[in-house]
Amino acid sequence: MSVVVVDYGAGNLRSVAKALEAVGGSPIVTSDPAEVAKAQALVLPGVGAGNAAMRTLERLGLVEPLVRYAKSGRPFFGVCLGMQLLMERSEEGESRCLGLVRGTTKRLPPGVKIPHIGWNQVKLLREHPVFSGIPSGANFYFVHGYYAEPEEASLTLATTDYGISFCSVIAQGNLIATQFHPEKSGNVGLRVYKNFLRFAAEG
Repeated sequence: MSVVVVDYGAGNLRSVAKALEAVGGSPIVTSDPAEVAKAQALVLPGVGAGNAAMRTLERLGLVEPLVRYAKSGRPFFGVCLGMQLLMERSEEGESRCLGLVRGTTKRLPPGVKIPHIGWNQVKLLREHPVFSGIPSGANFYFVHGYYAEPEEASLTLATTDYGISFCSVIAQGNLIATQFHPEKSGNVGLRVYKNFLRFAAEG
């Protein structure tokens, strides 16, 4: 399965690409809007600040292709900052995001160490093909100071506790997004990517 990994200078792209290769994918790492437009499956990774990321996506001419791609119904996987950018807006710099999911990216609450770095449990609320064979409560690796909060509670596929219970996985039709990094989460993370490729292939 050919899968486009979007390069906008805000992700550990090599790790994502190697993880996809390890589970049988053929990743194409690119910042070319034309490659995004014709992708069969797409991963939007990311670390860093949301407002800076949106400025870079705009400068590269990637905002409209990403929105059109997502609305086409083809499989779209957001990782960490890539999940937060799916929202309508972010508290980080009061920036506008891609607007693919109604909701807001919010800062983690006072009283906890920020950023949240390390392993934490992901509690699944229901079944989903991308999490097939993964038990609720499995540990994944997080690095973030913000989290995405969708307006519709039904879009939250999993939650994680860190000062609050926050949404750690979103599922909306062809969109799946994780606040954690599957590529840093060992075998269980590789299973997520393998399931995503199967999800993409089965359409």
